[in-house]
Amino acid sequence: MAEPSDGRVGVYLDFDNVVISRYDQLFGRGDFYRDNARRSETDTAKQRLEEARVDIGAILDYATSFGTLAVTKAYADWSAPVNANYRSQLVNRAVDLVQLFPVTSGGKNGADIRLAVDVLDDLFRFDDLSTVVLVAGDSDYIALAQRSRKLGRTVIGIGVAGATSRALMAACDEFIDYDALPGVEPHAPAPRRAEKTAPAVEPEPAVEEPVEPDAEAPESSTPEGATALLLRALRVVESRGDDDWASNSQLKNQMLRIDPTFNEKTLGFSTFTKFLDSRTDVIRVKKDAAPNGPRVQTKR
Repeated sequence: MAEPSDGRVGVYLDFDNVVISRYDQLFGRGDFYRDNARRSETDTAKQRLEEARVDIGAILDYATSFGTLAVTKAYADWSAPVNANYRSQLVNRAVDLVQLFPVTSGGKNGADIRLAVDVLDDLFRFDDLSTVVLVAGDSDYIALAQRSRKLGRTVIGIGVAGATSRALMAACDEFIDYDALPGVEPHAPAPRRAEKTAPAVEPEPAVEEPVEPDAEAPESSTPEGATALLLRALRVVESRGDDDWASNSQLKNQMLRIDPTFNEKTLGFSTFTKFLDSRTDVIRVKKDAAPNGPRVQTKR
């Protein structure tokens, strides 16, 4: 993973994207719109919104591991009840609330355009802004992530599992699922189900859902995929080094360069070392190596 530092960090939250994606993750794709949860007028919608409440503190706490939070902005229509419930929590964490009024009948507010413009403006104005944390899942942010990296910044992505573009994950230096953040209680995605019949009252039209229907789980989230990624990364490290052995940090950094979505915790391991120890059928692990010294090689 990207190393913690004393750098300065910019955090940019596409707030609608995260709230809607979390809701649909727990209750089913498209339920946010079917339940008319944006207005949260029914008891069912209110109860579900509370269950799907996003932990802003967990997101910001994780972002601080990359340095001092110099810029924190959240983009949404803050007059909508679903977002207004978060205002005090965000203000208490010194998050700048950027108001985006809907510009279409379907509620689209152009968050992706405004957020992208602000990120690039901040990067050109603040040379010491070393890390960009994008809290979103929309594929529209791919170009922004790529541009930020071209400008020499580290890009960290945070998104809801099953609702984040696979290409956006790959465009980041590191990507982590919201469920994998420290302090967040993970939830299994809601099972796919048949479409509901149209309700008597037409719900708010979903002009742009943040959930991408064809979003795929990253290969490294499976045991087999993680093993394949490990071996690919180890071969690269071994080919570039003078030593036959690789250190944990070298190996993990190379794995993240190949697949920014890799996270050993999603596989049930509390540390990267424990993940390596579980793969001794394909690698050799030197038990008496110095801390962070060369200790891993391909089993020949």
